[in-house]
Amino acid sequence: MNERRFSASGGIFLFLGPVVGALIGINRGEPILGMLLGFGVGAALALVIWLIDRRKR
Repeated sequence: MNERRFSASGGIFLFLGPVVGALIGINRGEPILGMLLGFGVGAALALVIWLIDRRKR
């Protein structure tokens, strides 16, 4: 019998990072910079989730 295992998904961070970053950036007067920094943080978090999930296999 095949055991099915669902993998974790960090893709939400690729969405939330730029959105939250842009909102923070708007308050600081640099929305594009905030969005780019948020994307970088979101991508890093998604990568960490993927690496952790990959190690569990």
